[in-house]
Amino acid sequence: MLVALLACLAGTASAATGGAGTPASGGPAPGSKVGTPDPAPSVGELRLVSAATSPRKSFFYGIRNPRLRYTIASSEPANDLRIDVVNEAGEVVKSFYRNDVAPNVEDTIQWDGTASGKQPAPNGRYRFQIVPQDESPAAMASLSRSIQEAKRQASSSAQGFVLNFSLYGYAFPILGSHDFGSSGARFGAGRAGHTHQGQDVMVDCGLPLIAARGGRVQYSGYEGNAGNYLVIDGKGTSLDMAYMHLLEPSPLQEGMTVRTGQPIGLVGQTGDATACHLHFEIWTSPGWYEGGSPVDPLPYLLRWDAYS
Repeated sequence: MLVALLACLAGTASAATGGAGTPASGGPAPGSKVGTPDPAPSVGELRLVSAATSPRKSFFYGIRNPRLRYTIASSEPANDLRIDVVNEAGEVVKSFYRNDVAPNVEDTIQWDGTASGKQPAPNGRYRFQIVPQDESPAAMASLSRSIQEAKRQASSSAQGFVLNFSLYGYAFPILGSHDFGSSGARFGAGRAGHTHQGQDVMVDCGLPLIAARGGRVQYSGYEGNAGNYLVIDGKGTSLDMAYMHLLEPSPLQEGMTVRTGQPIGLVGQTGDATACHLHFEIWTSPGWYEGGSPVDPLPYLLRWDAYS
């Protein structure tokens, strides 16, 4: 029943997280191959016919990678292009080489969110940039003119010239109205025989929870204090993240792959809980009860909440 409910909620998650799937869904298509530059690149007089990027907000290791669909017009039948991913500072963080691109045939590029060395790219705003491999002034100028002209016309075709998007490493784990409670909800607050190792986020029971960072399910089960809970080893990080007091056992099982923004369960009050809330923990390397230590999650949650 929970799996079916999470499937119904996937549309909400998709809108909020750039296309989150249900626990049964697969991951995104892999990022496009970088390709290799043509040793003797050639290109005609270029014009950008259409360009659209979706989703406009993506999450690293999420369900939907940033994807560019574009079509060129050219005076030549084959054109050697380079598609760059450019950050806010104007720096190229990744390049894709496309050789012999035909005019009036749509091409697609998907970026997996990694920069050099396959490290996750930083949070921020990015754009796709289409340039000829030889960077010939004539081709560069004709491309630029076509984009500027489309913007000036402000026509329906111009609305398709969408090259900008945002990428974030983490998503806020709750889809719905919430607050961070009083001092007793904070990391380090006193508890009988121990201190509070996470942050309580007060929220109505039954609201959907999503993975703040995708990765591998390290633990899924029940414990008297934590209730139904889930621990995820964050992909490309040294952090483990725990989600406690879930309404029902998560349909995700140990060893399963989870994507950032994917529904993982529902807010509940199971275990030692006096109100509906998410108890959220972050553990440093080497991990949750593997020699790592819990750290205050509130600064992380506040940052994620600001853009999710």
